[in-house]
Formats: sequence, C-alpha cells, structure tokens
Amino acid sequence: MKNIIIIGSLLITSVLFAQEKELTKTQKDSIESLNEVIITTDAIIGSKFKAKNKAGSTYFISPKELKTFNYDDVSRILRTVPGINIQEEEGFGLRPNIGMRGTSPDRSSKITLMEDGVLIAPAPYAAPAAYYFPTVNRMQSFEIVKGGSQIQYGPYTTGGAINMVSTQIPNRFKARVVASIGSFNTKKTYVNIGDERKNFGYVLEYNNRNSDGFKKIDNSSKNTGFQGNDYVAKFRINTDLDAKIFQSLTAKVQFGEDFANETYLGLTEDDYNKSPYRRYAGSNEDYLDTEHKQIMLTHFIQPSKNFNITTKAYKNDFARNWYKLDALKLGTTKVGINSILIDPIKYNAEYLALTGANNTADNALLVKANNRMYEAKGIQSVANYNFATGALKHDFDFGFRYHEDYEDRFQWVDGYAIQNGVMNRTSNGTPGTDANRITYAEAIAAHVLYTITYDKFTFSPGVRYENINLESINYGSNDITRTGTNIVNANNRSDVWIPGMGILYKINEDYNVFTSVHKGFSPPGAKVGEDAENSINSELGFRFQKNAFYGELIGYYNDFSNLQGSDNMSGGGTGTGDLFNAGAAIVKGIEFLATYEILKNSEKGYKLPLSFSYTLTDTKLNSDFNSPIWGNVTRGDEIPYIAKNQFALTAAFETEKFNLAISGKYVDAFRTLAGTGTIPSQNKVNSNFIVDFSAKYHLSQKVSLMSNIINLMNEKYAVSRVPAGLRPGMPFSINFGIMAQL
Repeated sequence: MKNIIIIGSLLITSVLFAQEKELTKTQKDSIESLNEVIITTDAIIGSKFKAKNKAGSTYFISPKELKTFNYDDVSRILRTVPGINIQEEEGFGLRPNIGMRGTSPDRSSKITLMEDGVLIAPAPYAAPAAYYFPTVNRMQSFEIVKGGSQIQYGPYTTGGAINMVSTQIPNRFKARVVASIGSFNTKKTYVNIGDERKNFGYVLEYNNRNSDGFKKIDNSSKNTGFQGNDYVAKFRINTDLDAKIFQSLTAKVQFGEDFANETYLGLTEDDYNKSPYRRYAGSNEDYLDTEHKQIMLTHFIQPSKNFNITTKAYKNDFARNWYKLDALKLGTTKVGINSILIDPIKYNAEYLALTGANNTADNALLVKANNRMYEAKGIQSVANYNFATGALKHDFDFGFRYHEDYEDRFQWVDGYAIQNGVMNRTSNGTPGTDANRITYAEAIAAHVLYTITYDKFTFSPGVRYENINLESINYGSNDITRTGTNIVNANNRSDVWIPGMGILYKINEDYNVFTSVHKGFSPPGAKVGEDAENSINSELGFRFQKNAFYGELIGYYNDFSNLQGSDNMSGGGTGTGDLFNAGAAIVKGIEFLATYEILKNSEKGYKLPLSFSYTLTDTKLNSDFNSPIWGNVTRGDEIPYIAKNQFALTAAFETEKFNLAISGKYVDAFRTLAGTGTIPSQNKVNSNFIVDFSAKYHLSQKVSLMSNIINLMNEKYAVSRVPAGLRPGMPFSINFGIMAQL
C-alpha cells in the first residue's frame, strides 16, 4: 500500500475497463427493444454491432442468447465461441477450466477473467488459478476478446479475456423469479428485484442451487453433489440526466458460499470402463468449502458529451478449504493418488486400500486440508475522449490500475484408515504443518489505445504497461505461529511494455477485413527463474453479413519465445504451484463462425436461426525439457490438453408461444502428455459429441414454463485424466422450471 495515497489521487481522472457512456433517458426508454445491446459502465464491448466492427477477434453473448438454454454452466454457455478450449471437471461447471488459442485450460489461469470489468480470479497476479468462478446465471451478458482487441485487459494477453456483465439496475420496476427441479435432485432458485427513480436505482439478487450429484461413493450414503447461495445488491445515486456535468456512484456488494462433496480422485481405466460414475471409498471425506465476498464502487462522470471518466475501487476476499485424499502411505513410502491410478498394478496394495477392498493400518490414507485465503483489491480508471477533425474520427482510451493481491496457504494433513470398506479418522494434523506460506503481488498497469477512423479504414494502435512485484514468504512447517524464525524469501519482478495494433477495412456495409498483431504476456512466478511468458501474436480475419447470413473467418499465429507451465495438482502435478519455462513454441489455428436465419416471419413471429462454429488448434513445442505435468518433452511435441478440432451446431425454432432449441458440441480426442503422432491409449481422452435440448412455453407475456436436457443421447464420455484418473462428463439429465417476471 506504500504508493496507494499518491496513486489514488491520480486515479480519479482515468478508468481501465468500462468504456460505455451512462445511458441518456432516450436510450434507457428504448433499451428493452434492443436485446443485443448492453450499454453500461460494467461492459467492455456492449453489443454485437460493436463486436462485429472491432479490429480484432471479439464476441458478445447477449441476454437473449443466454435465455435460450438457461445454462448455469459457463462451459456450455461458451461452447459456440470459436477459439475457446474448455476442460470439464465435476460436470456442473462450478469450476471451469478455460483456455483460449492454445493456452492451458487448467483452472483458467492463463486468461484474463473479469466480472463487471474487474479482475475476478482469487489472486490474479500471485496465484491466478480460478478456484472461484462467479455464479453465471446472474450474468446478463458475456464478452470475449482475443487478438489485438485484448491489450487493454491484462495482465494475461496471450489467449484472451472474458468479461461477465452482471445483472444491471433496470430502468423501471422489475422482478423476476426462475425456479427449477431436475435429475439428481437438482434444485435451483433465482430471484431478483430492481427499480429506478430520477436520482436513485437498485437491484437485489438471490441465487440458490443444490444437487445430490450423479456419482456414487462405494460403501457410503453420502451424496456427491453441492449446495450454494449467492447474494448481490447494487445501489446507484446520480445527478439529473440533464445536469451540466452528469455523475453517478454505484455500490455493489456480493456474498457467496458454496459447499461441494467434490474430489480430486478419479478412476483407473478399467474401473472407468466398467462404471464411469463410481467413486472410490477413499474419496468419502473429500469436500470443498468456499466463501467469496466482493465490494465495488463505481464512479462515472461525463464532463462533456465526448469525454467521460469511470473509476472503480474493488476488494475481493475468497477463502477455501479443499479437503481431499492426497496420498497413501502403507509402509515407509508415500505414493500420490495420481501415481496409483496411472499404475494400479505397480501400486496394487495402495489401489486396494483406496478402493476400500483391503483394511489398512492407522494413518495410511493422508487427507490434506488445502486451506487457503485470498485477497485482491485495487482501484482502476479509464478516460475516454472522442472527437472529429474533418473526415477523421478520433477515439482515445487512457487507463490506469493499481492492484494488490495475495494467497495465504496454511495447510495440514489428517490421517485415516480403511476398516471394512469405510474411512475412519485416526489422527488430526496441525494447521500450518503442510504448507505455510504467503505469496504477495503488487502491480501497476496502464494502457493507451488510440482509434482513428477515416472513410473505410480504422486503425487502432495501443500499448499496455505492467509493473509487477512478487514476493513469497515461506514460514516452514515448524513455525506455525509465524514468528519468522526460519523464513525463506523469494522475490521476482517484471517491468514490461505490451504493444499492439489492429487495422479494419470496411469493404462495404456487408464485408470487412481486419488484422492485428500484439505482444502476448503472462506474469512470472515469485521465484527468480520463473520467467514471464512472452509471444508475438498475429491474426487475419474476414467478416461478412448479407441479409440473414453472418459469418467470420479468422486465422491466427502465436509465436512463443517462452511458453509458461505450472506445477498444479489440478493439472496432474505435485501441487507446488511453481511455474516452469517451456521455451519456444508455436500455436496456430483457424476460427470460423456462421449464422443463418432460415425462416423469419415477422407477422407470425416465426424464427429459425442456425449457427455453426469450428476451431482448429495446432500446437508445437520447440524445446527439449522435463516437465512435472507434461512428461519428458521432445522438440516437435504437441501441447497436452488441447483438442485439435472442435465444432458446435445450434438450431432454434422460435414462435410467439414456444421456443425449441438443440445444440451439439464435438471435441476431438486430445493427449494428456506431450507427444506426436498416434496418442497412446493411457495418455488419451477420447473424442465426444454431446447434444443438449431446451424447450420453453409462454403461458403469458409474464410467465413461461421451461425445460432443458443435458446430454440428450446419454453419451458416456471422459473429460479429463487430471487431477488423478479418468473423470466422467454429465450423463443424461433433465430439468423443469418456471420463470415469472413483472
């Protein structure tokens, strides 16, 4: 905080993320008819129109699209966006693993995740693994930027950025209730209420979700589901809309609590083939307990019609304890669960113990309390100024952010024994005796983006600056009171300029071409030698819109001078969290999206839109090294956990009384260790094609009945081999619900 007072005084004049002006009264009155538009200080794009006219790859998922399937799983919401690689985990999308343009999907740690324009990962710089992810059915829209469009939204500029825009304060009184029940005793309830007066507005939200889960633990009556609650309140005060200088101040408070009987323990190949939804007895005590709090203040001022400033101050607190089986120790040697499931023949005694087949001595099963606390806080600002000089149009964004975050690991290990197929605790560990360290980060970020438009050309040069200081303080397992008697310190810093530029040429009203080039960057680790990730990324795209037909074709090429990996247990590693340098690499690919309105009858209210998206991702490592999660890497190997081919198809039939929609997503087989050629079966996750279906019937303009089916064909498919063993995707499930609104 040593610079916060000086920096804070400067931040009043700029904003980093929000670029949209506050609504005028006329705009507010018409917003109800513009389902594709979100004009708010929380958005970074705001509409499909703006997305289609960016000099870089940009996607906007509107409120209307989100209501089609009523998904509360972000991996399904993003399934039609090309260039995104998602690795499922528990089947409900509670902790999605998202990668973009070849970045590792593990815990979404290599992309910039935001909610309302603010970094939302628990500790974005010090420990970016996203063990927290916002409740997505309280989001109003999703904004995805890749390529040269993303340099405003660091620190991760290699793959892309995702901004989730939460429910906005309505322009008149509104209330909405959505309730559903379905397979696996899954129940969800969402309620919001909001209103606006001349100088005041508010919205309140409550979200409850719970399920028994679709897996079954051996010899146990415990469910494998989850339960969670989410509360959000927003309040805004503002001057009169016709004030000489318009201003508003918005306060947002969020609290979320979740408890899930979730595990890192998967299945061996043989056991998965016999019973994919089984869980071993050794996972009976595993659970994840989390709590998240957010406070955000947003100040907006518009000194003139072409100049506005938005400032956001924020603080996110996240606490979690993932209590889960970590290893077995039957003699003098401790064996991790991943090693046991990879080779259950070699570790047969350990395998029989964790499955509950054999009794064990006391403390044979080691269950680790991965207890951690996170905090992220800062203040950010952006000033937007636009004007015209003759035939030239100019638009400037000046952004600045001061940010601090930390991760506090204070972990321990309890001992258990298996007796008659059931786990019994035999010893209690002492907190702090497993991991006892804090990693701090302090970062200053700034950007300037200049967009100039002349006739059919748009030119967007820009530069981002990141100054990052990282420090790790390891107190050690013998200093649980943290007196500092035997501290091990590590420090690292990065000072980097991230340039980029984009060019858009509007051939006519129906066609445009664009290209962009920018520097890709990911922050280093806290230790010297854990280098930043660096690359030069370029793309070339073509967009077309002719009558009811819209499409976009993009080719990209990312040239890494240093690719970065992370030794996370969630990725199959040892769990140290240390970064490793993978050296030079090439990631290139093709992204294609097309939509076509086959039938549109305005008089009868009929619509039949179709969409198709395709992603080709080709990866190549250009260094030889030994990796804790990728295996022994040889030059020319492919990066693991990246599917080479993906495509998605969606069709929706809409009338005034009912809507029907079907969506299918294909994911190619991918490897779990680096390699080339045919993927060995033990290092392979097979391809899958999963179809979902939804239906909605409007009883009136205010009340609708709805249903959706996940995995319509009931395909049994694996989604991963990490953290330990094979993990299944969601089986056939059906949900029924009702939505009512005022």
